[in-house]
Amino acid sequence: MAPVDAESAPPKLSHPSTCIYPGTFDPLTYGHLDVLRRVARLFDRVVLAVANNRRKGPLFDAGERLRLVQENLGGFANVEAVRFDGLLVDFARRHQAAAIVRGLRALTDFEYEFQMALMNRHLEGGIETIFVMTKDTFSYTSSTMIKQIASLGGEISDFVPPNVAAALKAKLAAAPRET
Repeated sequence: MAPVDAESAPPKLSHPSTCIYPGTFDPLTYGHLDVLRRVARLFDRVVLAVANNRRKGPLFDAGERLRLVQENLGGFANVEAVRFDGLLVDFARRHQAAAIVRGLRALTDFEYEFQMALMNRHLEGGIETIFVMTKDTFSYTSSTMIKQIASLGGEISDFVPPNVAAALKAKLAAAPRET
């Protein structure tokens, strides 16, 4: 391996170190909070970025998702939650982030996340992507699966915080039923 000279070495990170933890969070799960808890120990500042991604057809609008997330950040002194639109690397640059954090549950997540990480690196080489595996107890859950269980009247309290479970129940009760 060739030595790295000062001109080709990546720029040193400014402190405090900041990372972006982006996602749709539709809804926020205990798996998301597990990744957040561990990342908050590694970085001085974590910006949890709630994506305003209407293409995914979220159940909750971005404002509702942001509120549900913020209600669960009481134990995190170094975490802030904000909404974002546009390119993630532009958002990360504006927040002077050193890294983008992506949670992984299983191997199936990795292929998609790996492609996104490579594209983000192409768009902004100075921001790293860090993959964090969720605890095995959360590896089989997804927001989509939780919404399906809730829509069929199943118990979801093992997967989401109480405020999220209540919001899901209320949102689904107000939704028109398919016949």
